[in-house]
Amino acid sequence: MISTSHRDRCGKRELNRMSQVRRAHVSDHRAIVERVQTWWGDSRTPEQARELSLLLPKLFLQFFSGTSLVRENADGSVAAFLVGFYSADNDEEAYIHFVGVDPALRGRGVARELYTEFFRRAAEAGRREVRAITSPQNTGSIAFHRAMGFALEPGDRELDGLPMHGDYDGPGQHRVCFHRPIPRTK
Repeated sequence: MISTSHRDRCGKRELNRMSQVRRAHVSDHRAIVERVQTWWGDSRTPEQARELSLLLPKLFLQFFSGTSLVRENADGSVAAFLVGFYSADNDEEAYIHFVGVDPALRGRGVARELYTEFFRRAAEAGRREVRAITSPQNTGSIAFHRAMGFALEPGDRELDGLPMHGDYDGPGQHRVCFHRPIPRTK
């Protein structure tokens, strides 16, 4: 019988054989959209997965590829991605817009790695705080953000003790908002 710790070490060695996290490129857009439609296809209808992919228009990589990240598989295909940017209106803030990890790699620290690298780069750029949002139904995202040190922002309503911002993205589109300080680099 193989121990869990042995399996975890083998999984981490396998991940380490993948390319390192790199800056995203405009040419990654098609692959990222396809991944969203595939990776979320197990929890949504094909139409819902396609609609979700519409949250990632090409303009995000045209204008924010320098602040977005991709983790590749050994063959160069996209294994995970983070689309984020630095605020143009507030020199101290950054925002994580969308993150995706291949379901086969979930639970192995890949999302944590992407967030940590985003925090590092944002701090080097003089940013002191990172923000993110999710829907109140996305309990996995809420738990992940809290585990990553994000605090819940007070909202204008609550659901089972969870603060929400009502109609944040339009009528009936309530969101949970997070913020996390990041220390400045030297």
